[in-house]
Amino acid sequence: MCGIAGWIGRTAENPQEQAARMSNALRHRGPDAEGTEILDLNTGEEQLALVHRRLAIIDLAPESNQPMQIEDGRLRIIFNGEIYNYIELRQELIGLGHHFRTRSDTEVLLRAYDQWHLSMFDRLSGMFAFALWDAQRQELILGRDPFGEKPLYLMQSEKSLLFASEINALLSSRQDAQQLDLGAVHEYLNWRYVPGPRTLFKQIRKLNPGSYAVWSRGVVKETRYYTPPDQAALTERIDGKAAKRRFLELLDHSVEIRMRSDAPFGAFLSGGLDSSAIVALMARHSATPIRTFSVGFDDAAYSELAFARRVADHFKTDHCELVIQPGDLMDHLPAMVRQRGAPVSQSSDIPIYLMSERASQDVKMVLTGEGADEILGGYPKHRAESLAGIYQSLVPAALHDNVLSLLVRAMPGASAKVDTFARTAGERDFAARMVSWFGAVSAQQRACLIGASANRRYARNDFPFSSSATASHLRRVLFFDQTSWLPDNLLERGDHMMMAGSIEGRMPFLDRDLVSFVSKLPDRYRLGWLHSKQILRDSMANILPEEILSRRKVGFKVPVAEWFRGSMRNYVHDHLCSPHSVIRSYLSPKQLDQIVSEHTTRAADHEKLIWALLNLEIFHREFRLEAPPRSSASALDRLTA
Repeated sequence: MCGIAGWIGRTAENPQEQAARMSNALRHRGPDAEGTEILDLNTGEEQLALVHRRLAIIDLAPESNQPMQIEDGRLRIIFNGEIYNYIELRQELIGLGHHFRTRSDTEVLLRAYDQWHLSMFDRLSGMFAFALWDAQRQELILGRDPFGEKPLYLMQSEKSLLFASEINALLSSRQDAQQLDLGAVHEYLNWRYVPGPRTLFKQIRKLNPGSYAVWSRGVVKETRYYTPPDQAALTERIDGKAAKRRFLELLDHSVEIRMRSDAPFGAFLSGGLDSSAIVALMARHSATPIRTFSVGFDDAAYSELAFARRVADHFKTDHCELVIQPGDLMDHLPAMVRQRGAPVSQSSDIPIYLMSERASQDVKMVLTGEGADEILGGYPKHRAESLAGIYQSLVPAALHDNVLSLLVRAMPGASAKVDTFARTAGERDFAARMVSWFGAVSAQQRACLIGASANRRYARNDFPFSSSATASHLRRVLFFDQTSWLPDNLLERGDHMMMAGSIEGRMPFLDRDLVSFVSKLPDRYRLGWLHSKQILRDSMANILPEEILSRRKVGFKVPVAEWFRGSMRNYVHDHLCSPHSVIRSYLSPKQLDQIVSEHTTRAADHEKLIWALLNLEIFHREFRLEAPPRSSASALDRLTA
């Protein structure tokens, strides 16, 4: 796990200074070592710069520092991540005549390219972002893992291509890149994050997950080598016992190879099904107690510490707990927005950072349960999406607002989840349903906030996350999760928050073989009659305590809804309702005041929306992004007229 950065193209005026700025911006990602190499290309008219920060986990020897090259200098690489099957690939490459100078997975990756060129991607089991220079072909290859566990940001001009593990490294190199993309603001209000390849900065984009880009003589061509298999509608018949046995074998193997480390490691344990399953399987492969780390709150209604403690006791782990207070969010939120290069999309990001900071005192790497919900169907929306299909077959679209919505409004104390289903079930457009299930703002609120014409102008005309039209409702929403919600939100925040604490996170549920197997199962193996993630529950039936198996999904929820009404009330008011608020220049001040007032007085629950707006405001302040001047019309309308 490391940080990478660099550029290729026209010569920089002060290349060593530029490389140093990029390296310093990534210091937290690799405190163990740093390396920089700058090569002149085309008789000095162009340069290649490779910048690396190392967090040493595999082969701790200095010989494994980067940039790394093979003996004749034909190939050079900087690499962020881990290749989990590097031992098997190393043996195969030795059999093919290759000789190794180190025990690192970096050298395995370098020699795998030398042997198989771009077809090597089909052989890699891992999480990675790398830049590889092929001097013989005069090509720079930028690669990213199948699900986007490791980020890679690009900034391209006519003269050069810059790349980095984090946006701040690019901004340190080019200050003129700090220009807001107003269309991305619209998408952020839709989703609570910006779907790739876009970012909130006009000139910066992401390399898509499961893709590689090749720079050759100033031209960049991007190729997708992996698409999540839930895109297709294919399933296979398989006996229930055989499916359960095979699933457990694959998950167990995925956990085992992710425990390969020459540095101390542990696990994040929430007390939920996913992380508990990971800890249980880790205990099988360790002769010493697993180090586990949990975070919670004083309010027992939101804290899962008791369940995490139950699992820790059951598997005799070396357990550590951390309790979060409201002040922790206010103290750390601006720095975390700056760290991420984007608004912090969910309130749970800050506890993840604080837990990572604590865990890094004892370990350098942790396994987590991230990705299980997106692979196995663990969210309420997965069941709701299937029910929405039934509802739409029974109730004509024209009657929706007069049927389910009215019934729910008449129900005293209806939960937010029930209200979301009432608003969403009758929506015939798939993209609009995806926004409604997890987004922060309704279409009506969005139009009021940014102006109706701007809302129409920035509405997305295409929806690039759709699977096969013949796929089930469950598979369609899972494919969206796997290609957007997971890489551009959960995995991006996981990488940035954990690496801010100088710790690596590994996700066994995102193993390619495991994902491929699950995608071939009928939907009932994921959504059972009573429970989600049915095959995981069945497989762990004789391993986990019954109280963990039978728990309903809680999710890692921070009690910010109440904090916004209490200890964080003045903080919210200063950012959204005061004259100092930047976003009031281009969002409706009247709507902002109404949203805060309704939430404070309990007239409505605007937790998600206030969090999204609060972070957008902090984003402006941290990056000193100029907002459009105040106007009687929507600023977005005026600027795009």
